[in-house]
Amino acid sequence: MSGNNVSHSNRHTKTRFFANVHKQTLFQDGRYIKVKICTRCLRSVNKSPSVRKVLARL
Repeated sequence: MSGNNVSHSNRHTKTRFFANVHKQTLFQDGRYIKVKICTRCLRSVNKSPSVRKVLARL
């Protein structure tokens, strides 16, 4: 996404907003995989009971 930084004097300069991406190791199909995943998606994955058990062991 893009937008504007707005200073106290109300000057506008362009800025970009990036996704909050982290490297994470997840357990899928019986093996561990490393992925880059946004924190919002990671929160959704952690709600899965099977994933929660695996992450608790790490």
